[in-house]
Amino acid sequence: MTFNPAPADLLTCRLCPRLATYREEVASTKRRAYANESYWGKPVPGFGDVQARILLLGLAPGAHGSNRTGRMFTGDASGNFLFPALHRAGFASQAHATSHDDGMVLTGMFITAAARCVPPGNKPTRDEVATCRTWLEYDLTNLLNLKLVLALGSIAHDSYLEYLKAQSHKIIKKHYAFGHGNLHQFEGLQLAPLPLLDAYHVSFQNTNTGKLTEAMFDDVLALAKTLAGLT
Repeated sequence: MTFNPAPADLLTCRLCPRLATYREEVASTKRRAYANESYWGKPVPGFGDVQARILLLGLAPGAHGSNRTGRMFTGDASGNFLFPALHRAGFASQAHATSHDDGMVLTGMFITAAARCVPPGNKPTRDEVATCRTWLEYDLTNLLNLKLVLALGSIAHDSYLEYLKAQSHKIIKKHYAFGHGNLHQFEGLQLAPLPLLDAYHVSFQNTNTGKLTEAMFDDVLALAKTLAGLT
């Protein structure tokens, strides 16, 4: 079976009523700058290289970015920071992502998120992330060449640890504290899950304040390439 990043049951998912209502409300009311555009307004599938060695795990779609364009990190300030960095690192074919059909191609990386629908205030609840875990499992199960999970932010970090716990791994979360550049290995666990590398989220709040700089993120991407055997 060929891996489909956008299976029909994802695109019609309404398991989180609050998120389903909100994503459609945003798509209906729109932002003035995009008043003439048709918003995606559905759960956003992952995208990238199906032979990827790195899974980049984000938080959730942006209200007027991914929820508008239908592609992860596309059309908002987070993507305006992320894709130039991925282009510099050799993962992305171009530095700018504006729409789902802009020609962007990823090599060696697949991008997904802990929650697939835009949450109010960019804050999905713990239960919503848990409900959405089935789609993270779908990606991790079907992307057969993965060597590393790169988590953007603490919610993405926690969602991967919760996924491992749901797979019956004995995870004590305090032993795997989130921190920019932190690398978490799991060799002592049965079947040795994919290692987890942390980075601050590429949100405008982090990049505009200098909490996350281009150099800091470039360093994490360079480490990720090394860990995944891409250098």
